[in-house]
Amino acid sequence: MPPSSCRKRLLGNQIVQPSSARPCTLSAGRIPSAATSLKYAISIESSDPHRHPARPPGLSRIERPYRLAMFDLDGTLAPSKEAISPATARMLCALLSAIDVCIISGGGFEQFDTQVLGRLGESCDLRRLHVMPTCGTRYLRWEGGVWTEIYFERLTSDEKNRAIEVLEGGAAKLGFRRDATWGPTIEDRGSQVTYSALGQHAPADVKSAWDPDNSRKESLRQYAAERLPELEVKSGGSTSIDVTRRGIDKAYGARKLMAALGLTMGEILFFGDRLDPQGNDYPIRAMGIDCIEVHGAEDTIAKVAKVFGGLVS
Repeated sequence: MPPSSCRKRLLGNQIVQPSSARPCTLSAGRIPSAATSLKYAISIESSDPHRHPARPPGLSRIERPYRLAMFDLDGTLAPSKEAISPATARMLCALLSAIDVCIISGGGFEQFDTQVLGRLGESCDLRRLHVMPTCGTRYLRWEGGVWTEIYFERLTSDEKNRAIEVLEGGAAKLGFRRDATWGPTIEDRGSQVTYSALGQHAPADVKSAWDPDNSRKESLRQYAAERLPELEVKSGGSTSIDVTRRGIDKAYGARKLMAALGLTMGEILFFGDRLDPQGNDYPIRAMGIDCIEVHGAEDTIAKVAKVFGGLVS
C-alpha cells in the first residue's frame, strides 16, 4: 500500500513530506480504461419523487448494481474546510475495498489533500478513489504511488483577472467587503476562481450565520453573472461564489467520469447536502443520477451503512 508520507500537502507539483521520505510527485497521465470495480447490488428506501420522477406511484424501493459511490465534500463528508473524522475515513476505506469512490467538490486539490487524502491511512486502497476538485475540471487518481493528473482544464489569465475584478467590485458595491477576514477572500484554483466573503478559513459556525437564507450570496452571484456572460457563475459553499468556464458544474464532472470509466448513470449513487434547486449538488440530481440528501458527516455514514449494509457497518 502507498506510504502515508506520500499523502501530504501539495505545493505546486511536489507533495511536501518529511525529508527522509521518498519524493512523491504529482504527474500527468492518461485516462484509464473502464472501471474494474465489482458490481454491488443494493436496495434503498426512497420516497422522494424529485430523485426518481419516472418511478410508478407507490414504488418505494429501487434495485441498482451500483459500481461507484460519489460524494460531495463540505457538509457531506466533513464540516466546511475541516478534516474528515476517523469514522468517515473508515467508511470510505470500506467502500473502496469493494467499489469505486469519487469525491467531487468546488475546492482545490490542496483542500482535498488536507481534508481527506492525508486522513485515510496506509491500509486504505486508493486505487479505486477518483478525486475531482473544482467541480470536475480537474481529475486525479492514485497510480504508481503518486497522485496522477488525468486532466486539468485551466482558465486563461484574462478570464481569471476579469472574474476577480468583477467579484471584488460586486462585494464592495453590495457591502460585503470586510476589513478583517479569515484568510484571503479570493482563491485562484486554476480552473476556477472562488470568492469567499469571510475568507478561505472562516469557522464553519460563523459562515453558517453570515447568510442563513443564501440571499446575500445570491445577490453577488447575480451581480457577477450579469457582468461575466462568457463564464459560469454559481453558488459554491456557504459563503462562496465560484466562477468557471460556461457549462461547468458537478454534472459536468460526473459526465467526464462516466466517459472515463465507461459507467452509466444507473451505476452511480451520489450523496450530497445541497440537492435543492439552488444548491451546487443539484446538477447531479437534475441529470438523473440517483441521489441521497444528507445533513453532515454522521448522517452520511448512517445512510451509506443503510444502503450498503454490512460492507461499512
